[in-house]
Formats: sequence, structure tokens, C-alpha cells
Amino acid sequence: MNPMPRVRFAPSPTGELHVGNARTALFNWMFARHHGGDFVLRIEDTDESRSAVSYQLNLYDDLNWLGLDWDEGPQKEGPCGPYRQSERLDIYKSHLTKLLDAGLVYPCYCTEEELEEERQTLIMSKRMPRYMGKCRNLTPEERKAREGEGRKPSYRFRIEPQTIEFEDLIRGPMKFEADAIGDFIIVRSNGMPAYNFAVVIDDHLMKITHVIRGEDHLSNTALQIMLYKTLGFEPPTFAHHSLILGKDHAKLSKRHGSVSIGEFRRQGFLPEAMINYLGLLGSSFTEAKEVLSRGEMIEGFALERASKSGAVFDEGKLRWLNAIYIRNCETDNLTERLKPFLEQAGYKTEAIEPARLYQIIDLIKTDLITLADIGAHVEIFFDGKYTLTDEAKEILKKENARAVVNAFGDYLKANDDADARNLYTAAMKHAKEKTGAKGKELFMPVRAALTGAVHGPELDKIFSILGKDSALKRLKSFD
Repeated sequence: MNPMPRVRFAPSPTGELHVGNARTALFNWMFARHHGGDFVLRIEDTDESRSAVSYQLNLYDDLNWLGLDWDEGPQKEGPCGPYRQSERLDIYKSHLTKLLDAGLVYPCYCTEEELEEERQTLIMSKRMPRYMGKCRNLTPEERKAREGEGRKPSYRFRIEPQTIEFEDLIRGPMKFEADAIGDFIIVRSNGMPAYNFAVVIDDHLMKITHVIRGEDHLSNTALQIMLYKTLGFEPPTFAHHSLILGKDHAKLSKRHGSVSIGEFRRQGFLPEAMINYLGLLGSSFTEAKEVLSRGEMIEGFALERASKSGAVFDEGKLRWLNAIYIRNCETDNLTERLKPFLEQAGYKTEAIEPARLYQIIDLIKTDLITLADIGAHVEIFFDGKYTLTDEAKEILKKENARAVVNAFGDYLKANDDADARNLYTAAMKHAKEKTGAKGKELFMPVRAALTGAVHGPELDKIFSILGKDSALKRLKSFD
């Protein structure tokens, strides 16, 4: 292998970054980092009707959030730029001229309607749909006549009978017959280069050594290899990984739920968990570990271990991983990450005493699945959010439960202790002795009254954060 491989991630800015594309970016990034090579970002924005600058900006934001830093590309210009295809149109035009001069490309005047009619005819006759060469051998006069009708030509590459073979690093030997392909468009009638034409020129001029992408590009590879050879370029090494599937084993799409990195960010997933999960999809690491650091993923990554079959996206597994990363996150760090979600839930974080907020987060972080869950878990610590759930109300209706709560409250009114946990323990002991309650009959009424819920963190730790005054305020209604 070249000691300095160069790979690229080349998305089209026509929407939010899909998790499937993010995994392709991750595979390229891990390959580059594993081998000490370069990771290039290229924006394929020649589809003017669908591309948007806002999508580009979101893309950069998502990649940076995931920690997939690029060595060359937009915002980090290098020697092979520009890195947006819309800024490389003159380059494509010069290569088209060379092919036209050599007679390897010809203008095609067929309309969309004519091409669709030809396609349907081939399907009806049970033949492979492809362009049958209607404009391949037009005379100069015939071309002039079509242009006189106002038809703007696209340009098609002349395919000669041949067998296209290449070795895929994931799928092994691949073979295609040119006869089944048909002359294909390399420049559209609006002057914009088609994908297969632009990508070959870009990958060659950007010195890309390995093209790692989804298996849906396998048929494109045959077209591209023909262009590489015709242009006198050395083809890169190809690797086509499996696609991400929904639970029904169909290609992952919006009907399966969240599919974009932006959606998962907004739902409160951590980038560490997302990267870990995407790395596990369709690939394997040594020792069959599932929770891996970024460094472990880079060290253990190998295309040879990538699966050839589709990888099913399991959001439950992602949520499990996310909970692990939240639990293991340093509380100071986690608190900063949680602040935007606390604000969304209606809490003014600047108004919360930092030490108290730290205590709260440190206590409840083991119960969080996503950052967006935070609102429901911190309510019990704020008097303004205090309410009783239906379950808590049912418990507190019982006569003995009221007696336990009142005994607990009476002790708090009459006593004090600088150590809140000692005060809590003494109050519980007093309630037990006065009512004879024990176990759940003792603890559940106090939990229901203090927190308004029947589930949550350890009660003594909750009391330590609430403090005596807040506890008495809540118990007052049960006097």
C-alpha cells in the first residue's frame, strides 16, 4: 500500500447528513488515520436545483460535531483545490474538449420523453434498459438540424465492447460487461458535468488512492474505470461497503424514523456514541468489543473485516451505547453539554448555583438515555416544577402513609443538622419508630411526598440536594 494513502468523502449538499453517508465518511476517516494518510472533503454541488449553501454549512457542522476532521477541503484549502465542484467547471470543460477532439464523445439530442419511451420499450421486451445509440452516428447535417429545432445536446461517452474487471477490497473480484451498459452521459444539456465524469477527474487530480463508498456505487465503478483508462488516468483502489438497512431490511429511509445526524444531535445523542455505533455497523474490531474509544477504532479498523451484507440500524443499540457514554462522562463536561437541553426544558441555567447543578447532574446521569431526557429527571429538585404523579397520589392516600410523612416532617421541624444526610437518616428513624412502618411502607410515602414520584435516585442523596427548607415546603400540604 502507498505509505500515504489519500481518501475522500464527497457528499452532495442536497439535505441533512444521512447516517449512511456519515458512516461512509467515518470509514474513510478511520482508514486515513489508521494508515497515516489524508482525508479529503469534496463538495459535489453541480445539481444546482437541489444544492444549498445552508446544507453545506450544516454538513461542516455535523462532521465537526462527529470529530471527523478533514486534512483538505472547504475551510481547509490544500494544493488540490478548489474542493467544490461548482468551482471546477473549467476543469471539466477542458477534459470534455479533449474527448470530443478525439472522437470519444458525441452530442446527444434525445429529449427526456424520447429516452423514457426507449427505456419502456426495452423493459417491455425484457431487455436491459440502456441507451441504444440513436445519436451516436448522426451526420453533421443531422446534428445541425436538431440544433435548429432548439435542442441543446448532452454529451455521451462512446462505449466499445469490453470486459471491465477490478479487485474490490471488500467484495473481491468484480466483473462487468460494457455491452450491458450503453453510451452514458458525461455532460448534461445544461453544461453541468454528470457525476461519473466529474468524480473521475476530481479523484485523479486530487490524487485519491482509495475510493471507499457504499455498494450502491458498484455499477458506477465500471463506468468510471472506462473513463479513467480513456483519459489516461490510473484508477484508484475501490472498496464498496454494505448499506445501512432498516429493521425490515430495506434501505434505511425516513419511514424508519430518524435518519440524519442532525436529528440525533437534536435528540441528545453524544458524538462519541454515534461514532462508536456507526463504526460497529457493517464492520468488526479485534476482540469483538462493542464500546470502543476513537483511538481503539482507528487502531482496529480494517476494510478486510467489513461485512458484505447490509447492516441493520438498531436505535435501541444506539440508545444503549449513548447511556453508557453519558454515564462515563465527567460530570463537569456533561453539565456543559446538558445546559442547552436544560434551557429548552425551561430552566435558566445561569440562575442555578453551579455546585448545586453539579450535584444534580452527578446524581441523575446514570438514569439518562439521551441529553434531551434531562428535563424530566431534574424536575424533582425544583420547587416550581414540583407536582404529584398519579402513582404518588395513590400511595399518599393510605392512612399509614400520611402518618409516616407527618412523622418525618415533625422531626425536621424540631431538629437540624449541618449534614443533610444525617438529618435525613435521623428523620427516617423517627418516622419508623413512631409509625412502626418499615421497608417500602416507610420509604415510598416519603419518596412520594418529597419528590412527587415513586421512582428516582437514592432518597438520601435527593434530600441532600433539596435541603431541609425545600423538604418542609413540600411536606406542608400533608400536615
